[in-house]
Amino acid sequence: MGKAAVAKAYADIRGALAVLHAEVEGHGPEPFSPADPLAGLADGCLDILAGARQVEAGFAALKAKAAVTYSDSAHRVAGPDASVQAQEMAVAAEVGCVLSLGPRAASSFLAASHALATTLPRTLSALEAGDLSWQHALAMVDETASLDAAGAAALEGHFLDPGAPDPARGCPAGQMPAHRFRAKARIWRERHHAESIGKRHAKSVADRRVEFRPDQDGMAWLSAHLPAHQALAGWNRLTALARSMQGPDEPRSMPQLRADTFADAILGSGTATGDVEVGEAAHVPSPRIQAQVLVTVPVSSLMGLTDEPAMLDGYGPIPPSMARQLVANGASSFYRVLVDPRDGAPLEIGRTSYRVTGAMRAWLRLRDGKCPFPGCSNNSLDNDADHILAWNNGGTTGISNLGQPCRKHHKLRHSTGWTPTPATRNEPPGWTSPTGRHYTSEHQDWEPPWWPQWFKRIVGPPGRSLGGPPDLAFIPLSPGEEALERFLHAPV
Repeated sequence: MGKAAVAKAYADIRGALAVLHAEVEGHGPEPFSPADPLAGLADGCLDILAGARQVEAGFAALKAKAAVTYSDSAHRVAGPDASVQAQEMAVAAEVGCVLSLGPRAASSFLAASHALATTLPRTLSALEAGDLSWQHALAMVDETASLDAAGAAALEGHFLDPGAPDPARGCPAGQMPAHRFRAKARIWRERHHAESIGKRHAKSVADRRVEFRPDQDGMAWLSAHLPAHQALAGWNRLTALARSMQGPDEPRSMPQLRADTFADAILGSGTATGDVEVGEAAHVPSPRIQAQVLVTVPVSSLMGLTDEPAMLDGYGPIPPSMARQLVANGASSFYRVLVDPRDGAPLEIGRTSYRVTGAMRAWLRLRDGKCPFPGCSNNSLDNDADHILAWNNGGTTGISNLGQPCRKHHKLRHSTGWTPTPATRNEPPGWTSPTGRHYTSEHQDWEPPWWPQWFKRIVGPPGRSLGGPPDLAFIPLSPGEEALERFLHAPV
């Protein structure tokens, strides 16, 4: 039927849209709930939003497939003698005009569409089914761009195949915001990239720089591309300094305080007065305030036996050489966290934080990774420790009854009908909205650490009678036990 079928399909879609518009505006043939029309309309609008998300994803998949099919057809029509570069420009120009995209945006759209159609079949299928958005698909395209075919398939399988050897746990990929999915995909990619993170980091360090970009209304951006531990420590210190300046006489917001403190630091004034008028309180940051950062280091990597990445809390994987340097130098801002060589679970937090409250807060940070509210990226140290079941209702002060919401979502919990769901020692709480819908929190993707090749040759592959690498803590007088003991109980 060709064009007639397409025209009829889109006419039917426009008719369905008219029905949905009428329902949203309250002009449908019958109310969502005859008993309570207003509450029914509110709940019905949420159903319409959920359906719209799925349909938008399906349309994104349709656009990608149509663009690829058009591109392939146009190349075949042009014939083998046509210039490939000229034909690609012509295709991008045509697609750009149809979709009202600029040349660069059209080329990027075509490249992403080709990647989905040729190398990311699970992602394209999930997009068609409405399980992922176009932004999620773009994140998958970007994070698999430098991987070989096997690596791309493994990353797809980890997040989209429940039957994968080690599937992602917690909130499904399509149910978290795309920026959160991108962060989790980046962490997986860094751990499983064919080239070691140490080699890639060494290449990137040479590209460190500071950039200046003009902006509107007399403003500009000044940014620095730095090694992750320096950038994160600087950000956390800015946050700590800004937090220390807050008070009843301080009119500036946290973003303004961070900006003023940053400007004063690089301009050398030594204070953080910003635009405070004469007569208003101005605070001088205390030089004793330090940022705190957790560095999670696999024992074998800390010992130099493997090149497994360490994890910098709030950033992601870092080269083992960077982690060893942070631990060896005894930087007071960085607290080491060693992980169990058997399953990757946190094993010990540096002794300087072993007061009960400090250790429990650090464990919460390790368990949750950030504020556990869906989509929130706040991983700052001033997140609150909050009882899931309130203390006055019989709740205990234990890891399984604690969450660490940021102040915004802590306030949301106590001022609205949003409630956290039960947690465990290893899984953060989910959330239930006032409408009764349940949303799962993200889970940390802990993985068993890598084992040195010489150790694998001694014990054999996992699954044998010993069940894989033995428990080092129960091998009397072994070199492994002695080395592990030295690292676990070394002075910090």
